[in-house]
Order: sequence, then C-alpha cells, then structure tokens
Amino acid sequence: MGVQQTVVDRRTVLAGTAAVAGAAAVGVSVGVAAPAEAAPTAVLRKVVMYKVTRYRYNATTRVTTVLAYSKVTVIARFYGSKVYLKNSAGVWQQIPYVWSSSKKGLWYSRYLALQIAAAAAAAKLAADPTSGVKVILPKSFASASTYRSTDWARHLLSRAAYGPTPADLATVKALGYAGWLEQQLNPSTINDAACDAIIARLYAKNPDTAYPDQSTAIWRVNHLLDTGAISGWQQYQNVLMDLTARALWSKRQLLTVLEDFWGNHFNVTIYHDGTAESRAHYAYTIRTRALGKFSDLLLAITKHPAMLTYLNNRESTAVHPNENQGRELLELHSVGVDAGYGEDGVLNAARILTGLGVDSDSGEFDYQPWNHWTGAVKVLGFTHSNATEEGGLAVAEALVKYLAHHPATAKRICRKLATRFVSDTPSDALVTMLANVYLKNDTNITMVLRALFSSAEFAASIGKKVVRPYESIVATARLMQVQPAVDNLDATIQLVGLADDAGHNPYGQPFPTGQADTADAWESTATTLVRWNNTINVVSNWYPNDWVRPPLLNVAVGTTLPATHGELVDRVATNLFGRTLAPEHKTTVLAFLNVAADKAVSSNSAAVSYGLNSFVSVLLDSPYMSLR
Repeated sequence: MGVQQTVVDRRTVLAGTAAVAGAAAVGVSVGVAAPAEAAPTAVLRKVVMYKVTRYRYNATTRVTTVLAYSKVTVIARFYGSKVYLKNSAGVWQQIPYVWSSSKKGLWYSRYLALQIAAAAAAAKLAADPTSGVKVILPKSFASASTYRSTDWARHLLSRAAYGPTPADLATVKALGYAGWLEQQLNPSTINDAACDAIIARLYAKNPDTAYPDQSTAIWRVNHLLDTGAISGWQQYQNVLMDLTARALWSKRQLLTVLEDFWGNHFNVTIYHDGTAESRAHYAYTIRTRALGKFSDLLLAITKHPAMLTYLNNRESTAVHPNENQGRELLELHSVGVDAGYGEDGVLNAARILTGLGVDSDSGEFDYQPWNHWTGAVKVLGFTHSNATEEGGLAVAEALVKYLAHHPATAKRICRKLATRFVSDTPSDALVTMLANVYLKNDTNITMVLRALFSSAEFAASIGKKVVRPYESIVATARLMQVQPAVDNLDATIQLVGLADDAGHNPYGQPFPTGQADTADAWESTATTLVRWNNTINVVSNWYPNDWVRPPLLNVAVGTTLPATHGELVDRVATNLFGRTLAPEHKTTVLAFLNVAADKAVSSNSAAVSYGLNSFVSVLLDSPYMSLR
C-alpha cells in the first residue's frame, strides 16, 4: 500500500474522444504512452496499475486527488486514449485509468469514471428507453383543476423543474416520462456544458474581480475576504445568482429544485453575519448531496461552518452549551417536534454537539475537544457514555446517524418531499409508503423520489400546488425563452430582487424554518399585486432587460397571425399553457381585449401590437399559470 496526495489535473478524457492530454499538477504527467497512442489497432501490454483505494474528487475543477492505492500488475488493452481490462466474464471493459508517463503505470481519474458511466447509461437508454428505468409510469394522469390539462410532460416540468420551455418539452417527450425522470435522478449523465459555461462566466467576471466558485475551500475564500480581494456582499449575491442561473438554464432541473428544497430545509439565511466565507460552499455541499443518502447530507450540514455559525454552535462550550443547533437538529432537521425528545433531549443534543466548531483563522470546520461536554447522554433511543473529550466527534456523528435513520425522520422528510412535489396535503398512505422506501434503502433520497414520481397520487395531483413568487418569475422568464446577455449576468440577481419584493428571496427567510412551501403563505393581496407587477415587467422586457430573447410576438403567437381574435386567444393560450381556455374564460379575455371572437386580426390589431404585453400578462397572472 502506498499513500500519495497526487493530483490528476483537468484534461480532455471524454470516453471515445481525443487522446488524453496535459499533465498532473504535482509531478505526474498524464497521457497515453506513445506506442499505444500511435497504434492503429489495440495493443496488449503488461503494465503496473496503481489501483485506487481512496481518493478525493472536485466536481467543479474535475481534479482527482489520489490518497491511497495498491500497486498491481495487469494485462491491459490500449486503444487510443482508452484502456481496457478483462472483467470476470472475460470481456474487455474500459476502465477509468489513464497512462502516467512519470509513474510508468495506470493512474485513476474519477472524471473519466463518471464519463464512462454516463456514456453507458446514455447508450442503454438510446437502445431501449425503458431499459434499467426504475421510475414507473403511472397508469393515468388526472387534473384536480379546470385550469390545468392532463399533459404529463407539463406536469413533470411544473414540479420537477422550474416550468416548461419548448426545448424541455421536446426533451421530455423524446425520452418519455420514466426516461426523463431517470436522467434527472442521475444528473451526471446529463450534458450541462452550456449552463456550466454560464456559471463559469458568473464567477470569472473580469481578471480584476474574479470570484471563487462554490467548491473553493472555505479557508481560501476567507483569505480573499480578509485581504479585501473580494466582497462579502458579492459572495452572498453570487449564491443567489448561481441558483437562478441554474433554474433558468440548467438541463439538470430536478437537481436545482432540490437545491432550493434542501437549502430551505437546512436554512442558513442569506446575508447572515459571519457566513460570507462559507455560504457559497454550503450551497455546493447541499447540491452535491441532494440526491444521495439523507444521512450523509445531514452529517455534512451539521458539521458545516455555515450552519455552526448560523445556529451559534461555534460558540457552544462544555461550561455553556448553546442549545440552538441541538434544538434545530431535532425539531427542524430530523425527527420533528412531535417525536417526544423533550427538553432533556434538546439539552443532551446540545451537549453532544459541543466541540463542533469553526477555526477562527481559516473558517473551516474544527473539532475542538477542549470545548466538548463529557458525561452520559440520552436523546430518544440514543444513549452513549460520552466519556472523553477526544471521542466527542464520534458521539456527535453517531447521534446524527441515529437521527437520520429514525422512523420519525423518515416520515417527516418524506412528508416534506411529498408536500413539495405532490400537494400541500399529501395522504398519510403516500407518506408511509415513501418512509418505508427511505428506511429500506438506507435513507437514499433518489429511491424515495423514484417511488414518489411513480405514485398514482403524484399523477393525480395536477393543479394542486401554487406557484410561489420566485418560481413564478423564473417560470415566466423561461416561457419567454430568455438567454444570458453576452456582457453580463445581472438579470439573474434582478429576478431575485423582484421575487424578494414579493417576500420570496429563495434563501431570505430570517428564521431557521426556511421559506414556506404551501399556498397559504403566498396568497395575500400584497404578494399577488407584486407578482402581477413582476409578470408584466418580465413579459414586457422592462426589467430585467439585460438578456437575449426572441420577440414576444414570436413566443406567444408564432410567425404567422391567426385569422380571428378568437383563434388568437386559443393560440396564445396553447403556446403558454398547452391548452385552450375554458369557454367562459375565453369570453372574459375577449372582453378584456374589447373585441369579438370573429373580428379579423391584422398586424395593427392592439392584441398583437401595443396591447400584446398586457394580453400575455393577464393570461400569465391567471390560475392557468399560478396553479401547477
């Protein structure tokens, strides 16, 4: 066994494409040996393989850091940049290793491993759209509202995405219900290069004010803030701009929806004092674990400097345990207040979390045993002697694991997921079924979502959710088919500002509860008025206006005009909602336009010229849009 911390740098190692190029950052050059690369056919070679046993991977930079390996000798098949070994069935299979000329052997690349897996999944799906798909298409879809059609594609995009666009509708129809969902549940299989380029622009800005991306180590961000190289305010703004850019343009829509969902379940209010250096990394931590095991997500959040700062645990000591994070770990993050842990449970949870702190110099997580309270502890069915300061971190991790696997946590998390994706009042039967899936699959979130989207209750929930202000303005911008401006991305933060006017900054809830996910929180007259104003702002391209978009006439009507105003209303409604309006609603809209249904349409007609903005906005402010 050898232990190394050697970094394989970012390179072009796409499966089946050009040869591997570039060099590792710490003295390991990576590239296929010249004889194998030059050979027109496969070449067999007996070579050394540094078989990885432990590594660290940065998904943003695509850097693999090998931490431990075992050295073995293998017979490898080289073909261009690709390397193959025989599997147990005797079949040559591509492996995620590349030739290192400096190590004179095969070296592991996690990025290549993900590309191989993605290519295999895409090939399997292309050959048979139903192959390996674990989501089951519900037998029938039913609308709970006269305003919504039973179109399953629009239903998916209104719940598992930030609303439909023509391009997304085409993708959903092409892949099918189960195929599209399975891809969304495996986001690494989705080519999101276009959105990645937009996100890279967001952080690059210009050479003098470049900002670190969200995966950057907290200590480095802290240093940049301390030296004045970057602004703490802009760090917070970048979190909101990053989320909004993904909501608008990422093909990994479900992942972005879940980033918002978990970001509010584990709320760390944006702009909170002391979190400028860690809040972006906190968003990254959530996004990279949003579809994994809840137990892993809960532990990562519990130990994250942003949460430890927000809930004051970095100030908690053995002499003066601070109960904030211990209380919220139980009440909000896991089992819920009805689990019966009582005040003793809160106190013991707080005692267990003492010592989980933040290094004052780096801003990174730091377990500080001198601050840990020792003595026997009990929280619900969890007991521990908690005898030593040095062992306190292990006790905290054991408590988190216990809570993540608790039946009360299973029901609470599954009810929240059902509330987000199904209705404000999901049935107990659905929640119980999802909780059983959660417990049987070691808290796996993806498995829960597969069961949720396969359920008859999801299929029958069309129209049972209200679009919240942030979701409404993003969905409207997506309908308008906006694209980022060439020279800036200011429109993303401007959208957040408009949503904030309606009380819905995505991470702006000032309490640990996060933003509400039910209709009753968003149905005031004030919120409704702001939402209407936001709609016409976006539709009319008044504000934001720093983006590229097609003319409204092309989006709402098309390239040719219909013959009559009655046909015009039908066409615009169909383009916006995938259905025509109910007869009585169509009559009302025609009255708003002050025209008869059979009146001819010309290019000078108000409804397709100066009145088009108001016409489209009125439709988008109706329940045809606000219900989903």
